[in-house]
Amino acid sequence: MKQLRDTPLKRFLRDYRREHPVSEHHIALVLEDVEYPVNVGSVFRLADACGVDEIVLTGITATPPNPTLDKVARGKQRVVPWRYERDTRAAIGELREQGYTICALEITEESRPYHEAHYPSRICLVAGHEDHGVTAKTLALCDMAVFVPMYGKGRSLNVHVAVSVVCYHIRHTANVGRD
Repeated sequence: MKQLRDTPLKRFLRDYRREHPVSEHHIALVLEDVEYPVNVGSVFRLADACGVDEIVLTGITATPPNPTLDKVARGKQRVVPWRYERDTRAAIGELREQGYTICALEITEESRPYHEAHYPSRICLVAGHEDHGVTAKTLALCDMAVFVPMYGKGRSLNVHVAVSVVCYHIRHTANVGRD
């Protein structure tokens, strides 16, 4: 087995995308008070990988330029559309006006496992602070909530890992046209 690099890697990925179409979902991300630059940088890389339409950084979320964020993002903070909005509620309001359904990545009384939820064609995933999660005020604005089940002793995944799991699920298995 030989690892692919350069042009052969580009061809492999191009051919894969042609042969394996993904869902046509429009995905936006809101990061509410995600404090650690490593998490934010990782979300930028994920957003590029999954074709996310936009990232909205709110509250005390780390923003570019930031040496740690920039290093982890590996330049994706320059290619993925993003903006900073101090008030999470304002960001959610704007995305709702654009037709997005707002979905918290949080464990609540109404949360469904991410793989059992139906995702409309325009979905905004909201991820919260590493220790405190999505705030109660923001949860009140969400249309739905999903969680990633935990089978070990831990109660949650790292914020960028949880966002990754749900984004890839939407891209590869969620149905469009059931809105």
